[in-house]
Amino acid sequence: MIDLRYVKKLLEMLDESAVDSMEISSDKGMRIRLSKSPTARGVMQYAAAPAPAAASATAPAASAPVAAAVPTAAAAPVAASNHTDVKSPMVGTYYGAPEPGAKPYVTVGQQIKKGQVLCIIEAMKIMNEIESEVSGTVLEMNATDAHPVEYGQVLFRVATNA
Repeated sequence: MIDLRYVKKLLEMLDESAVDSMEISSDKGMRIRLSKSPTARGVMQYAAAPAPAAASATAPAASAPVAAAVPTAAAAPVAASNHTDVKSPMVGTYYGAPEPGAKPYVTVGQQIKKGQVLCIIEAMKIMNEIESEVSGTVLEMNATDAHPVEYGQVLFRVATNA
């Protein structure tokens, strides 16, 4: 069960900060993701159970961005569009190639497949490979090699295969 006072406090903290989105995970398998951006607005994720129907009726305030609950497996691509934004799952340093001077993992215009490594994000001295969750064509690359990225920052825009 989620304590709505806790969620309301998280929303207040998000509204008062410069951070666009945040994700909280508990050791009991619950994940809450809150975002100010329109594409992820209103998404609250639960890792273990399907979405309860009453969750949207218990939103803490009318101006709060949390409005619905969805299972973790649901993606957040923009509806009515065949474009998907690949966002950074963490704060860290972006690397577009496996090592300095090496060929980049992907380039604009390249066809990619689900599960393909797109980049590396270094966080706390750990190299995290970021894999594509969709197949399609890379339309944009929005991060600079060896520069910091924020959680939720759009790294790539992909035209998904229909």
